[in-house]
Amino acid sequence: MDLSVVIPCYNEVESLPDLVQRLDSFVESFTGSGHCCEVLLVDDGSTDGSRELQEELASSRSYLRLVPLRRNFGQTAAMAAGFDQARGIVVVPMDADLQNDPHDIPLLLDKMEEGFDVVSGWRHRRQDPWLTRRLPSAVANWIISRVGGLRLHDYGCTLKAYRRELLQHVQLYG
Repeated sequence: MDLSVVIPCYNEVESLPDLVQRLDSFVESFTGSGHCCEVLLVDDGSTDGSRELQEELASSRSYLRLVPLRRNFGQTAAMAAGFDQARGIVVVPMDADLQNDPHDIPLLLDKMEEGFDVVSGWRHRRQDPWLTRRLPSAVANWIISRVGGLRLHDYGCTLKAYRRELLQHVQLYG
């Protein structure tokens, strides 16, 4: 397995059909170039019918694996559960809310080919409200960059690529 895409899902019944359609296109392109991949949908205790929809969507897609959690544990715990189940050499987490495009994954993988162990995405065209989401995020990014000494555009972007062997030694906490 070359690639595992980990997608935490919590009450995403409205976005799942579009997300899986985009994933279908990405997986077809990615596997068409000789690579193998899996997509893990980690259901974080959804109550809106998302889990049933995931099961329906996965029934006709061999690349989709479901990781159901028995209740809502939060995004970090869902991410950790997906990382634990991932079999790919590279693991790429992404959001289920369509803020990340699966077709951006090859850009991350290209950077990894240059020798990087971790590559971070950037929500360049965020669709969140400016005052309540984007401004606080910009302030947090600035503070983290100043304190940590590492300049990233968007620390909060879920779309990243990791070499799986690195994740085996990381303990996520929320």
